[in-house]
Amino acid sequence: MDARFTEILTPFLPYLNDHPLTDETPLREFGLDSMQAIELMFAVEDTFGVELPDELLTEETFSTAGKLWGAVSGAMPEAI
Repeated sequence: MDARFTEILTPFLPYLNDHPLTDETPLREFGLDSMQAIELMFAVEDTFGVELPDELLTEETFSTAGKLWGAVSGAMPEAI
C-alpha cells in the first residue's frame, strides 16, 4: 500500500488505535461506515487522480484495506 493511501485511510478508522494497518485490516470492523466510505472514496480519488468505476463501489471493495488499495491502484494509469 502507498503511504499516502494509509495516511488518507487511517482517520476513517476510529477503532484502529495501535493496530497495524495491513492488507487484511477489516475496514468495517475498525469503524468505517457507509457515509465515511463515500467521503473516503472522494478523498482517494482526489489524491490519486483516479475515478473508481461504479462496478467497484461495492461492499467487497471496501471490506479490507488491501482490497480497496487494489481497486485504487488498478484505476491508476500505468507509468510510462
